[in-house]
Amino acid sequence: MTVNSRPARPVILGQNQYGKAENRVVKITRDGATHHIKDLNVSVALSGDMEEVHYSGSNANVLPTDTTKNTVYAFAKEHGVESAEQFGIHLARHFVTSQGPIRTARIRIEEYAWERIEASDANSQFIGADEVKHSFVRKGQETRLTQITYDGEKWEVVSGLKDLVVMNSTNSEFWGYVKDKYTTLKEAYDRILATEVSGRWRFSWTDDEQRMPHWEKSYEQVKKHMLQAFAETYSLSLQQTLYHMGSRIINHRSEIDEVRFSLPNKHHFLVDLEPFGLENDNEVYYAADRPYGLIEATILRDGCEARIPVDLTNL
Repeated sequence: MTVNSRPARPVILGQNQYGKAENRVVKITRDGATHHIKDLNVSVALSGDMEEVHYSGSNANVLPTDTTKNTVYAFAKEHGVESAEQFGIHLARHFVTSQGPIRTARIRIEEYAWERIEASDANSQFIGADEVKHSFVRKGQETRLTQITYDGEKWEVVSGLKDLVVMNSTNSEFWGYVKDKYTTLKEAYDRILATEVSGRWRFSWTDDEQRMPHWEKSYEQVKKHMLQAFAETYSLSLQQTLYHMGSRIINHRSEIDEVRFSLPNKHHFLVDLEPFGLENDNEVYYAADRPYGLIEATILRDGCEARIPVDLTNL
């Protein structure tokens, strides 16, 4: 009879991971007098042979989270930040290939965009307009996102954005819906359609043998097609608009296999001005904060499997 040296346990360890979250790193690249900024928030999560640290407290297989933090900053210097995706790929590959116990690395990155502040004509005569290449203002449109997961063989890259607020002031209707005794909403044949886009898209690139996408160009093009679809769709429902946004990305970007959107309907209700003897001809609206309709869906390339989590808060 073989005696197990480890005592029987009434419970077992399930999925686990650890790392340093929200490492804020700003990388300045100086091209002569012209500066370029990459502003990232990087979170590292590592998993693998970590049973003993949970069972007995042995740290023999544990790379300190402080080390992962230092690696983020060192890699910003050693590798630069060509794109959030490329930076995350460098980090994930390093953690999996340099540490035997680590089987999988997941890198999540938020990127905050900056744009240049242009010099006024008055100042340019003194300092030269071409010399003002080091002053920036933070863009407020959206936060760019990416998540890179690597297990030593396969990659999964899911990128996206959040907090992108868009509006169509017309070309939107909502009518013909189910009505019951609790329905008070009036049918609308000309309404404002506004939403705050939270979207993720998964790349078909999964291994080093494949040609890697051009991450920066891909993001710009995906955002362009997304916004064009929103603007050009005569909308009978936010669901219809969402589908057109996702399908346009799939149809125009061969490197994308899956798109998922979470779109809160930022309701704008016509204000009743009749008590004041005024007619409101789709001119004055009340922008409601909450509650709001929340429309979510995944759009897939035919033949592909959905892998982006249904709840984007878990991504």
